Amino acid sequence: MGGMFQEPAASSQGSRGFLRSLAEIVIIAVTAVLLAVVIKTFLVQAFYIPSESMQPGLEVNDRVLVEKPSYWFDGTPERGDVVVFADPGDWLSANQIAPAPTGFRAALAKIGLYPTGDHLVKRVIGVAGDTVECCENGRLLINGTPLDESSFIAPTDHCDGPMAQDNGAYVRGGCRGWKAVVPEGRLFVMGDNRANSADSSFHLCSPERQESSDPAIRETCSSAFVPVSDVVGRVAAVFWPTDRFGLEHRPETFATVD
Repeated sequence: MGGMFQEPAASSQGSRGFLRSLAEIVIIAVTAVLLAVVIKTFLVQAFYIPSESMQPGLEVNDRVLVEKPSYWFDGTPERGDVVVFADPGDWLSANQIAPAPTGFRAALAKIGLYPTGDHLVKRVIGVAGDTVECCENGRLLINGTPLDESSFIAPTDHCDGPMAQDNGAYVRGGCRGWKAVVPEGRLFVMGDNRANSADSSFHLCSPERQESSDPAIRETCSSAFVPVSDVVGRVAAVFWPTDRFGLEHRPETFATVD
């Protein structure tokens, strides 16, 4: 008779053990998601490269890790940094915006575990107060200092800034002069593939429009510059595909700029 009353107790203990294990799993899962959200928000986020504009360093569909602590507190992007930023104003056309991930991938993207491609990636050429000019012997000048960019940009037959616009037409196969002073709180950015990068030089107004007395015209011209507040972070590394794994470094040539 005594044995007949022990089975409910064992069953009850088994149920409590199952519920305890289930609760632990839920706590671990919620903690993992919260940690992922914190990491995405403050530390690291994954993106993929949607275009050829940063070749040869970054290829189409490369997966990159973007770190954020460098720009905490008073930290701001520096010349030579490769940065990811939100579209500052119609830089991305409709066919350049990657389809939003769906299902499980969408959930992973929300917490930074699935790369997204709805931002732009370019190299910082000038920061607030800098004067960027094209060109001297084919080289860009920053504050009068010509840059030797041969170690990281795609080879060109003419100059290092061929995507500048002139009255709406691309300037290709030649080196048309242009000049820009970077406004406060903004960045002048360019792709490393200068022959195929719709960047700050592409969106730049003529010097006459930049210096217009009409505030509306000057504001329109400001769309060539990326607000620092739109920057997500600095590209730290390529992590996929594995045969292209590598860390991203600031080229030494930018250290020569006064």
